[in-house]
Amino acid sequence: MRFAVHGSAGSVRRRGAVGVAVVAALLGGATGCGSEAEAETPPKTPAEAVARAAERTTEVASLRYRVTGTLPEHGKMRVEAAMTARPTAMRMDVTGLGASEGEPMDLRFADGVLYAEGDPAAIGAPADKEWISVGPAVWGRGGAENNTYRVLPTALEASPLAQSTLLTGAKKVRKVGTGTVDGSGTTHYRGTVTWNSLRDAQTAARDKATRELRTTSLDQFMMLDIEETLTMDLWVDDDGRAKRYRLRGETEALKDGRMVDTGPLDLTVTLLDFDRPVTVETPPAEDTVDLAERVDGAGEG
Repeated sequence: MRFAVHGSAGSVRRRGAVGVAVVAALLGGATGCGSEAEAETPPKTPAEAVARAAERTTEVASLRYRVTGTLPEHGKMRVEAAMTARPTAMRMDVTGLGASEGEPMDLRFADGVLYAEGDPAAIGAPADKEWISVGPAVWGRGGAENNTYRVLPTALEASPLAQSTLLTGAKKVRKVGTGTVDGSGTTHYRGTVTWNSLRDAQTAARDKATRELRTTSLDQFMMLDIEETLTMDLWVDDDGRAKRYRLRGETEALKDGRMVDTGPLDLTVTLLDFDRPVTVETPPAEDTVDLAERVDGAGEG
């Protein structure tokens, strides 16, 4: 099935058993008018610039993006992806996660189903199948429980548009300098974020729209499993949107009834090709096997 949209995105999650391993993306809307942006007063402080970037970036309707870095319990990885918003759709190639090793693994999401290219025979599926499907699923919106059996690492379940808002929860943001990212001039900001600082920012929000953005940021922070403090670098382009961000911090997770260290997170996301057409082709039904039927069925047996 071919799924073509000119702007969309979505969300995913559930605690389960199988780890194919992969990445994410999200939100949506319409981009703002250029003439209005030119007439606006420039932000007076780094905090104002970061807040404005959060608003403008979450209005993006579609984009291509790249993810590189190190994930706890997975190691180094690289993702090339594209996404749209309303209706949600994405496609991505992930290198370095799970069984993909040096070969990119293909993941796609459309119509509430997540598809992962892999080895269905490993879960007892027929050898002629090439894809695993999981659903009904959501993708990119945060920590929602759904039937995805943790196919995606939690740090990669979020939309890059949503993750880019995290710095709005910093107690203090400073300007680091300027530079060029993917050919675009940018201003570089940095700050540290904690659960408490994000909660305080949410409480201090003066209007509904800002409160919703801060709530999204808090949800994204929880998905990263950060132990205490997240350090975030944000590069904002000349249009006032996030162009790149880097997330760094130590992580922890609940295992055997107690919290244990799971290693460092160091993730860099570059946002590319805003608001251009994105097409997602889902695999034919005859080439897929339903993960829920295999895993839940085995448990019942």
